[in-house]
Amino acid sequence: MKVYLDNHSTTQVDPRVFDVMTPYFLEKFGNPSSKGHSFGWEAEAAVDNSKKIISSFLDCEEDEIIFTAGATESINIAHLGVAQTLFPKGNHIVTTEYEHSAVLDSLNLLSKKGFEITILPLTKEGIVDPERLKDALTDKTILVSVMTANNEIGTVNDVNEIGRLCKERNIVFHTDATQAVGRLNLSFKNINADMLSFSSHKIYGPKGIGVLIIKNKFKLTPIMYGGGQQKGLRPGTLNVPGIVGTARAIEIFSTDMKEEVEKLKRLRDKMFLDISSNLEGVKLNGSRDKRLPNNLNLSFNGVRSDNLINELHNIAISTGSACASEALTPSPTLKAIGLSDDEALSSIRIGIGRFNTEDEINFSTKRIIETVEKLRNQSPNYMNAGKQNG
Repeated sequence: MKVYLDNHSTTQVDPRVFDVMTPYFLEKFGNPSSKGHSFGWEAEAAVDNSKKIISSFLDCEEDEIIFTAGATESINIAHLGVAQTLFPKGNHIVTTEYEHSAVLDSLNLLSKKGFEITILPLTKEGIVDPERLKDALTDKTILVSVMTANNEIGTVNDVNEIGRLCKERNIVFHTDATQAVGRLNLSFKNINADMLSFSSHKIYGPKGIGVLIIKNKFKLTPIMYGGGQQKGLRPGTLNVPGIVGTARAIEIFSTDMKEEVEKLKRLRDKMFLDISSNLEGVKLNGSRDKRLPNNLNLSFNGVRSDNLINELHNIAISTGSACASEALTPSPTLKAIGLSDDEALSSIRIGIGRFNTEDEINFSTKRIIETVEKLRNQSPNYMNAGKQNG
């Protein structure tokens, strides 16, 4: 049996999504910017309908939606656009130490251009303390960028409170909601966000398409130029099949999300209980309660995560973010919540998804337990430590 448990990295395109995309590659291939014929009108209507579906689910206005190539591009447009727009007002930006690399790298660029970046620490539970964030704000703060839910340890931030604090100070608030869309109840209006970004391929949609929602009252300066599409913020020919697929992925959540979240929680909790009941030295990293329904991040005392993953060649799991998984160094996120180097290097991320079955979870759990025991038995250091403790 082969099992895919890396759904934080990417997800399988739902067949229902694929079905609605297909005609826009073959028969309905028009450019929505072509206003003079029915092919263009048909494509434009598909884009408009997609905006209606997305705006209804995320509680935003249709004309607040900008389509991009993915969350990374959305984040760059947001950060660099704010910096250009508000630089006369201030040069201070607040973020956290466990943001995605798209956030940290774009802000690192801004730091080299004269912006002051405050990177907030996390609590031991792996969340952002709103009071600590409040204390970091100054009269020069123009932007706060905090993710809704972490892509590695799955912890969920109080973005409602963070948004409220920013609104009080008239500070722009951006949240990377890539891992949260479809797994948490999100209202763009209720969280007081000025900008929200996510990728379609994390929600059973296609790769290469993302969304950036920008509150209408905020006029963002473009960072790229071209044909003037999408208010000039993201010029270029629209990816109509990707847009239609993203909307269908969202539409499925609008009817199935509650049932799906309950299933994910049940499988996640079963997996954790079975593993922790059968193995000593297992640690759940991050808050148990303020957590995505499909996430487990576990440390196994005495076992290197890269060795464990190599042994579990028929089960797709990871050590963390796919954008940083090639580096055999302790995860900055795990270090940020107080793990030692050894603990961080013994941690794996499990992301359960829509198409996982209970049989797959049982199989994977059994294989993980067996493999951890095998690797521990092969480790003289672990065996000697066990004898001394005994």
